[in-house]
Amino acid sequence: MTTKPITANKQELLKLEKGFWTGDSAYYEANADMECLVAFPGMAKAMTNAELAKTASKPNRWRDLDIKLKGMVEPGSDIVMLTYEARATRENGEPYAALVSTGYVHRADGWKMMFHSQTPIEAARQTQG
Repeated sequence: MTTKPITANKQELLKLEKGFWTGDSAYYEANADMECLVAFPGMAKAMTNAELAKTASKPNRWRDLDIKLKGMVEPGSDIVMLTYEARATRENGEPYAALVSTGYVHRADGWKMMFHSQTPIEAARQTQG
C-alpha cells in the first residue's frame, strides 16, 4: 500500500501563519504541534503546545500585518518550511518588522507548526524617529 504524497498549499499555510500573529491561545492550541521549537531574540527553546499557547493570551496583539513570502521548501512529503518578511504594528502602536521562518509538519488533523523563528529588522525601529 502506498501513501499519497501530501502537497503543501501555499495559501493554506499563509492563512495558518497569519492566524499565529492574530489568534489567541485557543488558535495556538489547535494549530501548533505537541512540541514546537521557537527562536526569538532573547529566547530559544522547545515549548509544549500548552506553553506556547500561553504566550498568545491577548487577542489582537498585532494589526496591519503584511507578509511577503520569500521562499517555501518541502523537504519531505509531510514537512514544509516557509520564510517571509513580516511587517506589523504592535498593540501599543509600535511598528515591527522581522525575517521569519516557520516549519510545519502534517499530522492526521492537518498542518501543525513545529518550528518558528523571528529575526527583527532594525530598520523598523528607525522609521519611528
